[in-house]
Parts: sequence; C-alpha cells; structure tokens
Amino acid sequence: MTASLAYLSATEALSRFAAGTLRPSELLEVLLRRIATENPKVNAFTAIYADEARAAALAADQRYQDGTARPLEGIALAVKDNVPITGHTVTYGSKLYKDNVTPDTHPGVARLLDAGAIVIGRTTMPEFGEAGNCYTPLWGTTRNPWNTEYGPGGSSSGAAVALAAGMTTLSDGSDIGGSIRIPASCCGVYGYKAPYGRNPNDLPNTFDPYMHYGPLARAVNDVRLMQSIIAGRHVDDIGTVAEVVDYTEVADVSNWRIAYSVDLGYFPVDAEVRANLLALVEGLRKLGCAVEEVSLDWGTEVYDAWVATNSSRGSAARFVHDFDRDRHQLSDYAEDMIEKGKDLSSADLIEALEVHVDMYRELGPILERYDAFLCPTTALPSVPAERSPLDIDIEINGEVVPPKVGEAWFMTYPFNSLAQLPVLSVPSGVSSSGVPTGVQIVGRSYADTRVLSLANALETHVYATDFSVLSEGV
Repeated sequence: MTASLAYLSATEALSRFAAGTLRPSELLEVLLRRIATENPKVNAFTAIYADEARAAALAADQRYQDGTARPLEGIALAVKDNVPITGHTVTYGSKLYKDNVTPDTHPGVARLLDAGAIVIGRTTMPEFGEAGNCYTPLWGTTRNPWNTEYGPGGSSSGAAVALAAGMTTLSDGSDIGGSIRIPASCCGVYGYKAPYGRNPNDLPNTFDPYMHYGPLARAVNDVRLMQSIIAGRHVDDIGTVAEVVDYTEVADVSNWRIAYSVDLGYFPVDAEVRANLLALVEGLRKLGCAVEEVSLDWGTEVYDAWVATNSSRGSAARFVHDFDRDRHQLSDYAEDMIEKGKDLSSADLIEALEVHVDMYRELGPILERYDAFLCPTTALPSVPAERSPLDIDIEINGEVVPPKVGEAWFMTYPFNSLAQLPVLSVPSGVSSSGVPTGVQIVGRSYADTRVLSLANALETHVYATDFSVLSEGV
C-alpha cells in the first residue's frame, strides 16, 4: 500500500485529497520514508525540507477541510538545484555556490507554489548543468534507480531519479540542450521542453531562447497539469507569450500522419533504442496512424552550432567570476566548457546561426506535412554513472562512435537550437541493462497540445513505464 501511494500521479492524489480518502500530510510521510530508504542508494537530493514540508502539508489538510484547496494543494514538488527559492540555498551543483542563499523565487516555481505545491527538497544536477550525466565535486554521483551502475542522464538528474524512485510526486527542471528530456528518458518518466516563451524564466535566462523551465512527471496528465499552471505571460520575462493554451484539450490522433527518424541523419543509434522506437511506431499504426520514416540531411555541424551558441552565452562562465582563481574547484567538464567559450569568435556564432536556419529549412516542411515527428531521445540508454563527460570513447552496437557523438550521446540539443518547437520525451521501453529508453515527440511551433495528445495516446494504448519493480519491498 505504501509503495502504491508513493507512485500516485498528482491527478490521482488530488482526487483522493478532494474525496477525503487521503490527506496531504499522509502522502508526504510516505514520500519522506521513501527518501530515507531510497535516496542513499541514488543520491537524488541535495537538501530535504522535511520540517517546512510537514507544516505546509498540515496547512493543506486544513484547506481541504475548509473548501479552499488550490489546484496543486498538498502535492510534493522536487525543485532542481538551479531554481531559486527565496531564503533557500541554490548551489548550481558547484562548490563556488555551496553557501549561496537566494533572495528571489523563480517565476515558474512561484506559480507552482502559489497553486499549493509543497517543496519536498532540492534535486541534484551536474555543475552549472553542463553535462548529460551527474557527478559534481560538491554533491558526488547521482545514480539511476533502474540500475545504479548507470547514470540518470542530466542535467535535471535528481528530478527524474526522485520521480522514478517514488520520492516525489512532481519535479521541475531546466533544459538548455536536453536537460529535462535526457534524464526523463533514462529514468522512464515524461519530460517537457515547452516552446520558447511559453514558460517564464528568471534573469538572465529571460533573454536566452535556448533555456527552458518545465515539468517532469510519471504521467502525461501531470505534465498537462503543471503546464497549465506554469505557462503564460509573466511581467518579469520579456520573452513570454500571452497566448492561453487549453492543456485539457486531447485530440483524436487515430488519423494522424506521423514522421520519424531513427538517427536524425548523423547519429549511430543503439539497437535496443532503435527497436523500442520502432515498437512505438507499430503501436501507432495499430491505432490508425500513418507513420512514415523520413530523412534529414543533418550532420555534426548541428553539434558544433549548439556548442558555439551555448558557449557564447557563457552558460558556465557567467557563474565563475575569476576563472584562474577558482578553476581548481570546478569539475573537469565545467572547466572545459569555459575554456571552449574563450576561443569563440563572432564569425563562429554567425556560422552557428546559419546552421540553425538550415536545420529548420529541412525540418519545417516535414512538420507541415505531418502532425508530429518522432526520434529517439538518446542514442543509447545511458552511460556509466561515474563516466566523465570528457570521456568520449563510447561504443554503440560494438563500434566506437565519432568523438562528437561520444561527447553528446543525446539527441535532444538540436531542438534547443530550434527553440520554438515543443518537445516531449516519452518512455519507449526498457533496455537489457534495465535502464529505460525514450522517444521525443516534436511538434510544429507552439503546438503544445498536439504533442501532448500524441503522448496521451502512446501512454494509454502503446507503452507506459511499469514502476512496480522499483516499488517492491517498501
């Protein structure tokens, strides 16, 4: 019974709260017990706010009795360690910020808190979010709950692990190259990169079209619920759009035309990742969808362009004010990213933007002809938990991959370059290592509800993660 409560979706929990068959304080205690038993195995949290959460849960109990419950009243939320909350430490996974207490609250998480969510703790991330795996000099190594020899992906690493291990009901994350979608794939949950401007960000990210704040959850309807609260114009974010999206809208996809690519034109892809994508394709065909493979003439210039734009914005460098003094405290990968940014020229950035134009010149017409586009989230299920991002010697299907794929084995960053496209990573199956795999659903510009409608169809009729293995013995 305890395990099943730990894995309740937010929508299920809210229904029970409203009916009086479960109290927020009861569910919180279940989750705190899960954290006590599971977090030592996987290292998903940097801090647990047990006392604050208990007080908030008791207040939520009273709101349900009084009839004043808000849309997320009493739901536990795990918050990533780069999302500011007033009066709390935010470290960005770095020793340089281990005592950094922020005076501000991120506008996205502020909306979730105003809706009644309860922050249960802070989740781990690689230093400054600069890796697709998670180890830091400050917090150590975060592990995948499905197989602790492997990593959970990054950079919203602890967010996805906490969901998969039943330690929270909802998580938030940020995504500058796949940081929501990669761990979602590796941990068998859902992770959404909303189109640029849909969700508010904090400064200076409000001026960064490649950086996105968004939800991770174990169920598509929970993604919808979080988006309905986070999304919308915000006075502090110049980039937010005023359009109001009806996230309750679920379209019938049975007559849709869907395109897919196994490799995006240049990725070697693990045989199990490929097989699980093709299994989803067949499932959609059985639902009546016309699914066709398409070709993209993309190459490793897509990676070069993403690195150039990422480094030129000083993603890591803006946190390090005296590089020569502080570099000895940094992880190897954060130091490397700052070094890369030093050598960039304006010509490099212009060339990168031209690559982005060429990318959409190819993908745009495909998105117009088809209702959605599918591809793997990662080229292989995951990598060893303690692997350095600078270790580029990765084998896929028994062959060492090209260095640029070894460094970036995730197939997510192209869609940060094409920032206005909504992209959701959905579970596609499990690999022989026990680590889940995922598929990205890519939609036309700002077509959020179409992406989520296809995800609902896949979750309901084709494939959904079975968390019963992870919930055993609790």
